[in-house]
Amino acid sequence: MVFGDSISAGYGLPSETGWVSLLKKRLQTQPSASPAYRVINASISGETTLGGRNRIEQALSTHRPDIVIIELGGNDGLRGASIESIRNNLEAIIQTCRRNKTAVLLTSMRLPPNYGIAYTQKFLGIYPQLANKHRLKLVPYMFEGFGDRPEFFQADGIHPTVQMQEKILDNVWKVLRGMLKPGQKLAL
Repeated sequence: MVFGDSISAGYGLPSETGWVSLLKKRLQTQPSASPAYRVINASISGETTLGGRNRIEQALSTHRPDIVIIELGGNDGLRGASIESIRNNLEAIIQTCRRNKTAVLLTSMRLPPNYGIAYTQKFLGIYPQLANKHRLKLVPYMFEGFGDRPEFFQADGIHPTVQMQEKILDNVWKVLRGMLKPGQKLAL
């Protein structure tokens, strides 16, 4: 289950072109993948870590995933939310997943430099700190390889273009593929 915000919900993209849709297609082409693989996109544009914290229990009980890819925090950072609240909310989501025997893949995001070096560094530190503390797999940066190139973003400067969705998937896949077991029937 992908549990994220507009980056995973496919904001501004034609239907079925976002990285989560591409993940569904990639899993179908993997020789070791079971035909029973399901990818659930429980992402909501505009979602914050608090919103995710409030709805994770319901999402887990509804979909019963084996793996949750958490892609949240960017909206909190863009709104200048406190680092402590972002960390606490993400940690609560992780702990809820763990109580439900669900593996977690945490994805890291970065903020534009205009938020100030102190805030952006503290924000960036949340993800590896939580990954280390809870022994989680971590995607170091979803926009690795293009995040500093404005031409690869939609007019809002926040959401990647359709051409970059495969690159986002590649960044996630590098870590996710190690979490998959050949032939396993898996809800993701």
